[in-house]
Amino acid sequence: MSAASPVNAVTAVSPAQPAGAAEQLTLRVLSALLREDVLGLRGGAVPERRADGPWLRSGAFALPVAAEGFQCEYAARLPLLEADGAPLTGLPEILARLAEEADPLDRPGHLAFAEECRQTLATMELHEAVRAGVHERLAAAYGPDPARWTGPAASLAFDTLAAYLDHPVYPTARGRSGLTERQLRSYAPEFHPSFELRWLAVPTAELDARAMEPLPDWWPSADRFGVRGAYLALPVHPLTVDRLPDLPGAVLAEEPYLEVVPTLSMRTVAVSRDPSVHLKLPLATATLGQRNRRTIKPGTLADGAAGQLLLQAVLDREPRFAGRILHADEQSHAQAAGDELLAVLVRRQPAGLDGAVTVPLAALLAAAPGGRLVVDHLADRFYAGSVPELYRELTELLVDWQTTLFGYGIALESHQQNTSLVLDGEGGRTRLRLLYKDNDGPRINLDRLGALSPHRELFDDARIFGHRDRPLTDLFTTITGHLCTASLAFGLAEHGRAPLELTLGLLRGTLASAVDRLGPAGAPLRTDLLEARRLPVKAMVTAGTLLAKDRSGAADVNKHYTDGPNYLLGAGRP
Repeated sequence: MSAASPVNAVTAVSPAQPAGAAEQLTLRVLSALLREDVLGLRGGAVPERRADGPWLRSGAFALPVAAEGFQCEYAARLPLLEADGAPLTGLPEILARLAEEADPLDRPGHLAFAEECRQTLATMELHEAVRAGVHERLAAAYGPDPARWTGPAASLAFDTLAAYLDHPVYPTARGRSGLTERQLRSYAPEFHPSFELRWLAVPTAELDARAMEPLPDWWPSADRFGVRGAYLALPVHPLTVDRLPDLPGAVLAEEPYLEVVPTLSMRTVAVSRDPSVHLKLPLATATLGQRNRRTIKPGTLADGAAGQLLLQAVLDREPRFAGRILHADEQSHAQAAGDELLAVLVRRQPAGLDGAVTVPLAALLAAAPGGRLVVDHLADRFYAGSVPELYRELTELLVDWQTTLFGYGIALESHQQNTSLVLDGEGGRTRLRLLYKDNDGPRINLDRLGALSPHRELFDDARIFGHRDRPLTDLFTTITGHLCTASLAFGLAEHGRAPLELTLGLLRGTLASAVDRLGPAGAPLRTDLLEARRLPVKAMVTAGTLLAKDRSGAADVNKHYTDGPNYLLGAGRP
């Protein structure tokens, strides 16, 4: 065994997780630290074969491992780390010992990550305690079969189910920095709560507002709160009220108004009386790392609106996707005084979804009321019980669309939370569509845009643009490859729903066909994804928490990479 030798990815599946939340979290954290080569746990490791199985030794540390094959050759096999010959079995003890070994400049990040883990464990234990009751409420409200949860209101129930799943990469994704149990119960999607928003009347002179008129009929006027003059009432999340800046002339309404329900992202909420409309609001918390703050930076909403227009321009040139690729309308937004805590995006879902089942990809492997997976219910209704057939059709459309975008020089950060499966039809006439949202973080090669180049002027973030393909292939691989398709393939295999050889073979074949359709424009994807020995892998713990930007070199914490084995190399080949 070699620490650098790839495992046969077609047969390797992550080891089963233990039942206890603490042990499960410890395994996920150790696997992430190994994958990201924290303190040389992977790159400097020497393999050992012991009586209980394989280990990797690096300096003072040794870690029991098992073949993984997805984003790393190995995953932690047992919830322990050996340090100087002594086993450390508690996660706080493990992280404290690793912090001692870290450069003094990096110890604050290690301590912050230990606190993330503490908060995440408390959240996981809370999830174990409440999940059965939440499932009962969902079944009572929307029906016992999730494949019949149709319409925008019922789609929020899938967000609730997805909130109980771990992120494919970030080990502490279920934790939310600084929030109490009461706050989680009141505002987090996994509890499926409803609550009322607060409102701030802001002088229009202080606002950068775009396409806000006409406002929905339920949007309150400033007059409702006793404020006269040129003002716009701006919705504020209850968790943000106590952190609002002192804005001259602004008036905070005393009474709350407008019932909403949280979506999977938590900072985005759906309006109860009009659930096809979502409001994205800043939160003074962080997820997926302490540097992944849930505020809204100036320019981000403009970039999302520009991204939507660019994608629509592509759709106008690619008629075969008409009615199959859908986008939420993200043109209406406002931000006050350039402040990260004073902003709103008014997101409108496309019309015609009332009779459809709309499911974020993040929910497919979630347990549904009754214990079966969401994907089982969908396969039963729409694919005669065939989970592989659902995977095939989903993968073919998703990969076709994303490779088509690549041909125009565009790669999207459309991960499993921002991409939804839309299903309807009966009697063997299933219609599958994809719904996208949040288009503010793409990577675009200006040399490929061609006639679409004028769209460049609509964007704010200069990091989006360049003249190379590698940022695009990196983003395509980590999002379309790892998070949207391969993680589902590995997850289906782990749950016994589809053989990994079959799903990875489908994925590789679909990618190869789509790249072939691009002709010479697909060469970078063939080289960097289909034929590469190693693939980029998100190093989210390193960039998000452990290391400051000047230490990690990460210009964007969500696009900072390590590398892992290419699970596609042998897939689908005799």
